[in-house]
Amino acid sequence: MGFTRRAAVAVVGVAALLTASACGGSDSDGGTGSKNVEVFTWWADGGEKAGLDGLVGVFGTACAGQTFQNGAVAGGAGANAKSVLASRLQQNDPPDTFQAHAGAELLDYINAGQVEDISADYDGWGLKQAFPAGLIGNLTVDGKIYSVPANIHRANVVWSNKKVLSGAGITADPKDLTEFFAALDKLKAKGVKAPLALGKDWTQLMLFESVLISDLGAEKFTGLWQGKTDWNDASVTKAIADFQRLQTYSNSDRDALDWTDAEKLVMDGKAGYQLMGDWEAADLDAKGFKDYGWFTFPGNGTTFQWLADSFVLPKGAKNPDGTKCWLKTVGSADGQKAFNTKKGSIPARTDANPADYPKYQQSAMADWKSATQVPSCAHGSACSQGWQQAANSALGAFSTNQDAAALQKALAAAAQQYAGK
Repeated sequence: MGFTRRAAVAVVGVAALLTASACGGSDSDGGTGSKNVEVFTWWADGGEKAGLDGLVGVFGTACAGQTFQNGAVAGGAGANAKSVLASRLQQNDPPDTFQAHAGAELLDYINAGQVEDISADYDGWGLKQAFPAGLIGNLTVDGKIYSVPANIHRANVVWSNKKVLSGAGITADPKDLTEFFAALDKLKAKGVKAPLALGKDWTQLMLFESVLISDLGAEKFTGLWQGKTDWNDASVTKAIADFQRLQTYSNSDRDALDWTDAEKLVMDGKAGYQLMGDWEAADLDAKGFKDYGWFTFPGNGTTFQWLADSFVLPKGAKNPDGTKCWLKTVGSADGQKAFNTKKGSIPARTDANPADYPKYQQSAMADWKSATQVPSCAHGSACSQGWQQAANSALGAFSTNQDAAALQKALAAAAQQYAGK
């Protein structure tokens, strides 16, 4: 089912900033004759940068005469990039294209009038046939499409250091939270100070969402973002308690670490596990760390929590023709192969050959076809930017004060504000 404008509400701060520039810029800006295509992302290192480089290589061949201009701003999950982007949009200085998570996050830009309808290009590029119907539905707002997804990522994956687990006598992946807590206890008993590596804000939201999926199930979890499940529900209370217990196994400096810093704890043998999206596979490979394992978060069963990186055509882009060639490349079979084989994600296209991909991606491609799909607030497929910021803020406070009742109250208040429920 596609989003509707009635489903979106005003977003405090970011949306207000975006709205200020809604009347600025026009398609006529494309007449400058610019051949540079500024591509604004948060892919600055590791597997993310490797994926971008692969895509740029295809772009250089497919879009002769156009020059890629890297506008990357470093910062996990795009927090820094989104702040810089908001400032540029306010100043009527958009990049030629920018990265955004497909799903509810795009509503902020659509309702602020900041991005162009590219539905006609979807027809011309054959993307409605290449992408699955369900994804097309998620990308459609009031009958229009505004972005081209480069990939599909899975968020609810636990990564492990096999050597550390073996040293603690852990020989099987935990299937539920009870087994997970038992494994974490074994690691702690072996002297592993941080059995579960954890980073700041959005990484904590990712972990909390996985716990919610385990304790609520896929349908009730999705209902949290649709106004169908009450955030004051007893199952949410249980999830908060389980999440609080998981934090006791994490590193004390979690609020100061980005995801790659937490990942390093696993690589260095200072932690046994880390919950992180499947871009970690490519990042570990790029860094030469091979002794890792992975499994779906305990208790999530066959649930596939998805997110997608996508690109848009901003209103007022200086080089709209070059941007459209970039967007066509992003959606092409060659572009998706070059990008996803390096980034650790799977292609959004259904005509990809699994044999072209490394072992993890092959398993994810198979799961994508059969698993129950649920969205991610931490990565914009489930909630708006304002709601995401409110959730991150509530979890940041909880990381310090450990007030479970206050966390649940804050999450319920955010849902009432941003979902209109």
